[in-house]
Amino acid sequence: MKQWALSIQVALVFIGTVVGAGFASGREVMQFFTRFGVWAPYLIIVSTLFFVWIGAKVMLLAAELKAKSYEDLNKYLFGELTGRWVSHIMLIVLLGVNAVMLAGAGSLFSEHLNLNYQTGLIVTMFACFMLLRKGMNAILMINTFVVPLMIGFTVFLMFETLRQPFSGHWITRPSELSPWVAWLSPFLYAAFNLSMSQAVLVPLGSSIGNARILRRGAWIGGIGIGVLLLAGHLAMSARMPNIAEFDIPMGGIALEMGAWLHWIYVLLIFMEIFTTLVADIYGLTLQLHERTKYSPWIITIALLLLCFLAGQFGFGPLLSTLYPTFGLLSLGWLFLISRNHAESSPPPSNPPNPPASPSGLPEVPFR
Repeated sequence: MKQWALSIQVALVFIGTVVGAGFASGREVMQFFTRFGVWAPYLIIVSTLFFVWIGAKVMLLAAELKAKSYEDLNKYLFGELTGRWVSHIMLIVLLGVNAVMLAGAGSLFSEHLNLNYQTGLIVTMFACFMLLRKGMNAILMINTFVVPLMIGFTVFLMFETLRQPFSGHWITRPSELSPWVAWLSPFLYAAFNLSMSQAVLVPLGSSIGNARILRRGAWIGGIGIGVLLLAGHLAMSARMPNIAEFDIPMGGIALEMGAWLHWIYVLLIFMEIFTTLVADIYGLTLQLHERTKYSPWIITIALLLLCFLAGQFGFGPLLSTLYPTFGLLSLGWLFLISRNHAESSPPPSNPPNPPASPSGLPEVPFR
């Protein structure tokens, strides 16, 4: 039972790391799937298979290598020199992703709370800084609470959509976009999200070290991501093209269901944005602290200020420009890791006890 509990915990961290500003808001699902009309459900299935397969490989390789950070994994995949440069590029990409997360919080404040966009950025930055004082354990506790709620609420919106007369649009809506572009989309989406998830999945896999727990967590987490993708696509596809005008389309759908449901979902979206932002900033801080030995507080403040400056471009433009570009950059990483054979032998008969830390992640020594 303890191993199953830890597998579920791994799955929730996996889902919580992928489900960020773009996913929870609906923007990411719109960009990579919904706009392709009738092709979208098949693209989601392909993407889900990649999440299960490559998600397990990342964690199993990290456990086999006893990797401290994603740079150790990249050096193994690309070689010492190239791996270091790939990690440099990933630092820049992760900064861009965090800027999107922060901008998503700003859009949420302006579009659904009638507050200033800059207020959303500043409040989220301050809350992120304060939570990082508690370390990764606090992040895991939030994910354990928020991720099941997000799954339940998204599935609820899906079933509410199925009751509507326009619900069949998700399997009949045509697309004028090229099928070649459509079938590249799940590879871009999976490559981008999995390569970015390394910041959390690598130390997670390394610290747990039990192949059975990690593989089971990858299956549960990957399928959970697929269910969320399909549910979000169904809800948005039925309301196209009007829903595409929103920066936070899933928030617009929740508004149709009544004020209370709208406020609950807006809070859930913010928590998903927030937990992913904190987890990514944590991973970047861990990586930069190992390289520079600067105080983690200084690194964290510098990272948040850089994200704040990039966030001035706005959520929609940042996501629609950066995410496909980052997906292309991540395809090489996806190809290399798919060719690697992670340790497939069964776990030892006496597997190690679960780590004392609930998250199983190393703590950054914030001082």
